[in-house]
Amino acid sequence: MPAKPPVRATRAYPYLALLSVCLAAAAMPLTFTGTAVALPSIAGTLGAGPVATAWVTNAFMLTFGSALMASGALSDSLGRRRVFLFGAASFALFSLALTVAPDILLFDLLRGGQGLAAAAAYAGGAAALAQEFEGPARLRAFSVVGTSFGVGLSLGPVASGAMIESFGWRSIFLAVVFLTTLAFLIGRLALKESRDPAARGLDWAGATAFTAMLALFTYGMLLVPERGWSDRLVLGLLLAAALCFALFIGIERMVARPMLDLSLFRYRRFVGVQLLAAAPAYGFVVLLILLPLRFVGIEGMSAVAGGGLMIALSAPLLVLPIVAGWLARWLRPATLCGGGLIVTAAGLVWLAALPPGTPPAVLALPMLVIGTGISLPWGLMDGLAIGVVPKERAGMAMGIFSTVRVAGEGVALAVVGAILSLLITGRIQAAGLPGQPQVAGQSLAIGDLKGAMAALPGADPAEILTLYGAAFSWLLLLLATITTLTALVVFLSLGEAAEREESVASGAGH
Repeated sequence: MPAKPPVRATRAYPYLALLSVCLAAAAMPLTFTGTAVALPSIAGTLGAGPVATAWVTNAFMLTFGSALMASGALSDSLGRRRVFLFGAASFALFSLALTVAPDILLFDLLRGGQGLAAAAAYAGGAAALAQEFEGPARLRAFSVVGTSFGVGLSLGPVASGAMIESFGWRSIFLAVVFLTTLAFLIGRLALKESRDPAARGLDWAGATAFTAMLALFTYGMLLVPERGWSDRLVLGLLLAAALCFALFIGIERMVARPMLDLSLFRYRRFVGVQLLAAAPAYGFVVLLILLPLRFVGIEGMSAVAGGGLMIALSAPLLVLPIVAGWLARWLRPATLCGGGLIVTAAGLVWLAALPPGTPPAVLALPMLVIGTGISLPWGLMDGLAIGVVPKERAGMAMGIFSTVRVAGEGVALAVVGAILSLLITGRIQAAGLPGQPQVAGQSLAIGDLKGAMAALPGADPAEILTLYGAAFSWLLLLLATITTLTALVVFLSLGEAAEREESVASGAGH
């Protein structure tokens, strides 16, 4: 029987390969930061209610986060280049379809498909890059990938605002089509194929349980503002999510080649990297959605003005992730990452003190502090994630890390959105305003001031704005507390003691 031919090795162009992955990476944040600016317009055009509108963002984040580990495993098994190219091409096609979606149901379904495609492109591309670069060059390469995310985050709101006012909200997806198509064409030329010879395919049972867990939890959290925590459906969904999570852990303990290598969680440094992956969700990413809704939907800024103000939050990501990679030559990752989170928390506290109606120039200052703080860990996270496992398991490592990061962002959006809605509703009820406080709270949380006014007939708009501002401030203080606690854990788990522990454990293993 003839020997199986080896995988075709294309000529490697490492920096063109890096460019390809960076283009895809820039398109991913663009597709949810840009959508946040357009959300009031999308809801109005497609006649979407609060829950359906929330799914415009959550459908993408949910499928993106839940499919990353599976995509990492598939890239190790089927080929990293192949999975990346499939993801990039599919991402472009789903984005193109969104420009003609006729109703909110199809729109949300397409957003879910877009998230699946993004997961394949990101996991496959990151795993392929890990084979192109070695040592310090790999850390620098992933710092550039992090900066590419920053480009998408920075340009997304202002570019989307300009396109919405000039061509309508559907045009914002054309930029994503352009970037992902270019990523596909360059990747097809430059990426070399590679795979893990020990890979055994996808853990389908684990992937199904994990996806079901995230979907049930997210749906339950989206229903909390409308139905309350004690509602039977909400409790049933959250209980089912917990059972799916327990089932997922059980499956991963039994299968020979799990998506999630649970043994890695014995090392504090690995755990610290995963906590670090989730940290930006509560200190930064939720603001990419909530602040445009506040600026455009509640305070009445134009899409261009609201998107332009968001640059203060995300502009530091254009430069500082690379600076963080340079500083890592002299400073420990724990110092850079934990210190950055403390700066982020300080910016959140500052922003909490500024009510709606504050001049944009004043709002920009704490937003700039938040963006500066989060940029320091942002430039190191991807490289740290790859560095905690052997090179041949790069797909699995990036899949776990990216899943924690993106799934954490999706969960954070659902949880924080529910909390904001409940905080607003509570203040409306305490003020004794007649009408439908729950409907008003949900409407204000998604930036629908007109809907809130309709639910509270006769209410003073200035009073509603004051109640909204108080709730928003309390939410920011909660996020600052979470970010500070995460910083302390990161200091401990990525510090010198944790490095010594991992070194000793590695030595014992040899």
